[in-house]
Amino acid sequence: MKAHAILLCFALALPLAAAERDFLTADEADQIRMTQEPNERLQLYVHFAQQRLDLLKQMFASKKPGRSALIHDMLEDYSKIIEAIDTVTDDALQRKVTVDVGVAAVARAEKQMLPVLKKFEESRPTDYSRYEFSLKQAIETTTDSLELSEDDLKARSTKVLTKAEREKQEIESTMRPEDLKQQKAEEKKAAEAEAADQKKQRKAPTLRRKGEEPNKQ
Repeated sequence: MKAHAILLCFALALPLAAAERDFLTADEADQIRMTQEPNERLQLYVHFAQQRLDLLKQMFASKKPGRSALIHDMLEDYSKIIEAIDTVTDDALQRKVTVDVGVAAVARAEKQMLPVLKKFEESRPTDYSRYEFSLKQAIETTTDSLELSEDDLKARSTKVLTKAEREKQEIESTMRPEDLKQQKAEEKKAAEAEAADQKKQRKAPTLRRKGEEPNKQ
């Protein structure tokens, strides 16, 4: 979806500002759903974040009345996209999926996007007070995400797994024995299914053509 089309979507959504808004357009959400591989999903989110920043540049350059509401919402959506990036990364690390490529792309993009946001803040337009909090939040969110993206992935993975295990133990401590037993059984079944699937994928390839029977001695 082109930048001006995205901007139009936000403009049409203004009357519904009081309602809960999605931070992605319907088309973007469909793209995310169709992109399951974490590295590819991270790069897609980066693309959406950069689009929001390009639109913000246009908005800050414009003096049109009512722009402050659009800037406010665009900044909020940008921040949620950055938060989604961190969530996707942590989820992948928790599942022990390699995300080096995606995280590297995130770090490169955030290094470029952060100075742009700070430049918006330094310009102090006349309507600055109307989106000051959203802008500061966008800067803080990007700063934190960049620090995570530049962190050693092994160290970050350890932190994520430790946190997940701690949260799991806290939840289990409040469960009834019979419920906990059932959950353990389901987790074991899921782990066995995943292991069987991985084993199937690692199965050595055969040189025989499809339908060709092995030679019998």
